[in-house]
Amino acid sequence: MGVRFRDKIGRMKTNLTSLDDQPLSKAALVIIFFLDIFILVSIFNGLDAHTRQLPSPDTFIPYTCREIVVNHRWNPTNRIENASQIIIQSSRSYYPADERKNKQHPVCEPYIGLIEQIKNDKELVGIFEERSKDELEAKKLQREIDNLKGAYDTSLLETIAKKQESKTKVDAIREDYRKKTAALDTLKSRLATLEEAINGDTKIKLLWAKLQGLREQDRQQLLSDLQTSNFWYPVKKLGMQMIFLIPLFIVFFVWNSASIRKNRGLQTLVSSHLLGVTFIPILCKIIEAVYDIIPKKLLKQLMDLLVSLNLIAIWHYLVIAVAIIAALFLIYIFQKKLFSHDKLIERRISKGECQQCGKRLPAGANACPFCGFVQFKPCSNCKRLMHVLGKYCRECGHQA
Repeated sequence: MGVRFRDKIGRMKTNLTSLDDQPLSKAALVIIFFLDIFILVSIFNGLDAHTRQLPSPDTFIPYTCREIVVNHRWNPTNRIENASQIIIQSSRSYYPADERKNKQHPVCEPYIGLIEQIKNDKELVGIFEERSKDELEAKKLQREIDNLKGAYDTSLLETIAKKQESKTKVDAIREDYRKKTAALDTLKSRLATLEEAINGDTKIKLLWAKLQGLREQDRQQLLSDLQTSNFWYPVKKLGMQMIFLIPLFIVFFVWNSASIRKNRGLQTLVSSHLLGVTFIPILCKIIEAVYDIIPKKLLKQLMDLLVSLNLIAIWHYLVIAVAIIAALFLIYIFQKKLFSHDKLIERRISKGECQQCGKRLPAGANACPFCGFVQFKPCSNCKRLMHVLGKYCRECGHQA
């Protein structure tokens, strides 16, 4: 089984690097390399355009809709503040035009449409931004006034205790307190005017009316559909990607098989490269889907279950076990496959080094001048000299 697999890998390597049993020239390698890059980029571009037809959870249930329906509770006292945060943040973000054409959740559609209308009203957005700025300034002034009030009360007590010695300090604090209070009153008046302008807008009135009809049932339905969409989206996305990639792979595979069967050297070379280039995105997208499903979804659910059962220690045991298994696997790959004794001997023979100690041999040397190891022995088939630790005779190819 292993020998057959190595033979297939060897034939594949030959198909990729030679033409009519001759190694490719540097010029041909450059041409085939640029062809591979062009085809790979074209495949990923086409794959991206094809996959965009599938609405993602972020387009099916946009961020703005989640903020309105899930993350906020609306009442007459906080609705302007909530709407201000959503509209200002939404107006500063960028959504590609084609994404807005995708289907959206039925609960989201009326709110998203209204928010889009409000965002397109530059004057109304400006009022929201001005109100937000004044609101921050008013909160800052209120904190300063509260601090001054505490300082005033403390200084007044100190003045009484010191028999009027610190009256000047008290007067300065009182004057500052008066100015800031007047500024705060002005800001509150401006805020009231701005909020009156906001509440008087037709689009805002319609938004308030729709928010009054928002039910807890809608909120729970949206949350449930969002969780379902997030869970199944990687699977659906992989399906869309395979619909694009598998036909390409099949076409190139059939072409490659026919070229090899009919001994068409040039077509075998090109189709082998196209087959390999097509396999790269297939492998990448499968790994990406597995990563999205297992670590981000299943492992999170497993963690939540262990936490709920007070068994979080099991998670750490699993991590330790996985780390040990991974280390054993890597050690096996490196020691047995990449840096095995057979591979080491192959490299030493190919580089003209001593098969025993690995030092560079002088030209024509039959034994190593450094360790004394004899490099050649008679072949059992042709009786001519072959490498002592080599697998095959260098003269007749007979296996040792």
